[in-house]
Amino acid sequence: MIRSAALAATLALASFAAAPAALAQSGKVTVVTSFSKDVTDPIKAAFEKANPGISLDVQNRNTNAGVKYLDETRSNPQTDLFWASAPDAFEVLKSKQLLQKFTPTAEGIPDKIGAYPINDPDGYYFGFAASGYGIMWNTRYVGANELPEPKEWNDLAAAPYYDHVAIASPARSGTTHLTIETILQGEGWDKGWQTIKDMAGNFQTITDRSFGVPEAVNSGQVGYGIVIDFFAFSAQGSGFPVKFVYPTVTTVVPANVGIVANAPNTENAQKFVNFLLSPAGQEVLLEPSIRRLPVNPAVYAKAPEGYPNPFTDPRFKSMTMFDVEKSGKRTAVVDTLFDQLISFQLDDLKSVTKSIHEVEGKLKAKDNPQARALIKEARALIGAVPVTEEQASSAEVRAAFSGGKEKGARQAEIEQQWASFAKDNYAKAKAKVAEAAALAN
Repeated sequence: MIRSAALAATLALASFAAAPAALAQSGKVTVVTSFSKDVTDPIKAAFEKANPGISLDVQNRNTNAGVKYLDETRSNPQTDLFWASAPDAFEVLKSKQLLQKFTPTAEGIPDKIGAYPINDPDGYYFGFAASGYGIMWNTRYVGANELPEPKEWNDLAAAPYYDHVAIASPARSGTTHLTIETILQGEGWDKGWQTIKDMAGNFQTITDRSFGVPEAVNSGQVGYGIVIDFFAFSAQGSGFPVKFVYPTVTTVVPANVGIVANAPNTENAQKFVNFLLSPAGQEVLLEPSIRRLPVNPAVYAKAPEGYPNPFTDPRFKSMTMFDVEKSGKRTAVVDTLFDQLISFQLDDLKSVTKSIHEVEGKLKAKDNPQARALIKEARALIGAVPVTEEQASSAEVRAAFSGGKEKGARQAEIEQQWASFAKDNYAKAKAKVAEAAALAN
């Protein structure tokens, strides 16, 4: 009896002593991410299988909302990881001291992908996949409507594409912001905005979330979508009839992961980063529902035939070198300009664009130099921007957009000025097109 009690006590003590070791291998890790469940679910399953006892808690927020959430909870962090595509968002978090340094154990990952560094040189965030930006389209939709296949951004501004194109709002989609910023950097501020607004005149819709665009293309609700590449690759992997092209002016940048400063589960967060960068984690990126570009070159040996390889494909060497510092300085300005000049003025912009297409169609049959000159003036009015590139990054304008949750009086004033600028210019352009139409008849 005494011996049995002693044995029980010994077992109890042994169990108690082992408890801390067991707890160290269990628990959870919480990640805030802009990625959809199609991306996060397979990675979550693979991570939890490789790390028994640790669960990945995925909280989905768009990139801008995720950055704000980490800032708002900095005194009592509720999150362990931030996981998103936009490198400038990580630069913002780094500048606010909301990320912690870490040295991953991964091997075989080069310093750059294309011309862009894969990891933050200071060790605050890490590229786990690469992404480029371009155009996807539904081949059945395009065939049924006898529409062309695009190659460049400017193609989407042509008359046949009218009301067939979708894009997400850059103010609510980090990946779309990168696309818009890439066009501005690759073509220059003035020419870039002209291209963007010429395309915008053909937009059918501007969605609130980036994955709303590929969903619309996949289902045939719209013909073309301006997207990050993996939306098209995963759609192809899932059997949707879609194609994708990288325009000449585009970029490839890493999608990143970083550990939150003072994270409640730092050890488990480190395990997630190490897993994501390991060969096993990199191979998950090739799954049909994800189809992102791994940062480990060796993994491409297991990729399906025809899969883009940024380490061997010469196209990636000539892509625009994305300036993350420039983008970070003017993110709010660029996103607000897009909304005030395009999103909130889309009906007026589409109306004048449709009229331009009609007049240009008549001028192809019977040219009129005066009418063509008026159309050129109308397009210049449409493409005009109320601020220069220097002003967009100036301390004065940036200060107006750096308030907290509440919109400041100065920001509201600037937004109203930009909206009025666009409305007046579109009205003037419409008048010139009407004059050109009279000459073309």
